[in-house]
Amino acid sequence: MKSKVSDAKKAYKMQQWIAGIVLTLGGLLVAIPFIWMILSAFKPESEVLQLTPSLWPETFTTENFVYLFENMNFGVYLRNTIIIVLCSFVGLFFNAMAGYAFAKYKFKGREKLFYLVLATMMIPGQVTMIPVYLILNQMGLTNTMAGVVLPGLVGAFSIFLFRQFMSTIPDELLEAARLDGASEFRVFMQLVLPISKPIMAVQGILTFIAGWNSFLWPLIIANDESLYTLSVGLSLLKGQYGGNFALQMAGSTFMVVPIVIIFIIFQKHIIEGYTISGMK
Repeated sequence: MKSKVSDAKKAYKMQQWIAGIVLTLGGLLVAIPFIWMILSAFKPESEVLQLTPSLWPETFTTENFVYLFENMNFGVYLRNTIIIVLCSFVGLFFNAMAGYAFAKYKFKGREKLFYLVLATMMIPGQVTMIPVYLILNQMGLTNTMAGVVLPGLVGAFSIFLFRQFMSTIPDELLEAARLDGASEFRVFMQLVLPISKPIMAVQGILTFIAGWNSFLWPLIIANDESLYTLSVGLSLLKGQYGGNFALQMAGSTFMVVPIVIIFIIFQKHIIEGYTISGMK
């Protein structure tokens, strides 16, 4: 009996080792292109094009990044992208308020309105772009930062996740706060939001990624290059400097690395948030 248990433990450890080796090799294969991109961003163009490529830069330089900001207006693109991300976080607050209302307030037509919000998730974003563009054009918001930002402030998926999470908060806890004299806004700010930290972390990361990668809508709504985002600037870089691979690597690195860093730091919150939301 003991020998069988010992053999089972050995087999389990062997399976763990094999799984670890396979996952490590898979992770390295996935990471190699990103490592190559980042290191190539610090190489001169002549070194990138040499017949015997090297992983580590022989001549370490930051001239590619300097060129992006001095000659390609990447400073303007970065400013616009940061504005979009910050405004998206304001929209995240509105989504949390809407989710809280659907979860804890009883009003006529609540369920029907919530199902209507969910139904918008089934409509591809490309379908609504033309109507939204026409509406913003009638309002005089085309080719403005407000026109770039407004359509992304509210999202049905975000409202759905907040509603699912906040519906599990005990009503007795909220009633106790109200009996202590707390206003509805104070209950939301000082009680509901702190409890909702896991789902706030998930939505915050997804909001950052969506805002940082915004490409199609800014390209459609904005005609002025001063309103373009980093993604649009990277597309322009590819068109204007298609043969300068070092410069393209620098632009891609500038786009990708912040998202990778954010994901590495907050990956635990992402997994926990999705797990909790799925359980609700």
